[in-house]
Amino acid sequence: MDYFTAVKTFTRVVETGSFAKAADSLEVPRNMVTKLVQSLEAHLRVKLLNRTTRRVSMTNDGAAYYERMSRLMEEWLEVESDLASAQSNPRGRLRVDMGATLASFLVIPALASFHARYPDLQLDIGVSDRPVDLISDRIDCVVRAGKVTDPSLIARHIGDLPFVTCAAPGYMKGREFPEHPADLERGHTLIRYFFAGSGRQSPVVLNFGDEQATLRGRHFVSVNDTNALLAAGLAELGILHLPAFAAQSHIEAGRLVSLLDNWTAEPVPISIVYSANRHLSSRVRVFVDWMVELFKSNAYAIIR
Repeated sequence: MDYFTAVKTFTRVVETGSFAKAADSLEVPRNMVTKLVQSLEAHLRVKLLNRTTRRVSMTNDGAAYYERMSRLMEEWLEVESDLASAQSNPRGRLRVDMGATLASFLVIPALASFHARYPDLQLDIGVSDRPVDLISDRIDCVVRAGKVTDPSLIARHIGDLPFVTCAAPGYMKGREFPEHPADLERGHTLIRYFFAGSGRQSPVVLNFGDEQATLRGRHFVSVNDTNALLAAGLAELGILHLPAFAAQSHIEAGRLVSLLDNWTAEPVPISIVYSANRHLSSRVRVFVDWMVELFKSNAYAIIR
């Protein structure tokens, strides 16, 4: 028995849900798939799959075997890919996690260029702001805002995001435009952002020369997602503070107007983070390089 091929075939049956689909994806006869899985079960002396005329499911032993062997298979294929032509033509699956704002407004709109350059890469993007465990969650890298302090992680700083303060013209109708952050305490409503999990509101600190001010004011609504923050602003619910690249198209179209232009917040650093204990695959390397290029080409990101 070709053990590697047998394990690869078994994992493909599990992932496709049938022997026929596995055979099609592997481009081999169906009876070969059946024979390889049976040989693997005989070698292990356990039943890995329950088979009926309609469906295939894993036994408890099969599920435990798949969980461990699928990881080993990925690492095996990754090593082979890296040692072959992977540097110029990486292939396989790349699992990335990033915040919703970056994904929706910056990364996904530009992904066509990444696919054109690396057509054999499959990119799985998890969109969340929650902390993730790169090892247990089987994620290759994450794109995160803020400083990274975990010594078990390697963080490559790729740029900084400036923020803008703005509001919908309908909200500003009949109201005086603020000239100083303190003006927001009088007759204005803010839309606030709070962190999921802790519920803590994100502080907004603005600077003008040597002067510093914190946006306080009352708020009608607070949200924990930048897309929802933007939607609330466009719905004329108050003044919002969000990344410039998320607001700029709306400002240019007249759906939002910028406020307090002389007052700026400290840009937020953006990093690509991966485990220090894992080999940096060519798949991660080309994605990191592409993200650096993406930030360099974006007018509303700051490269230092």
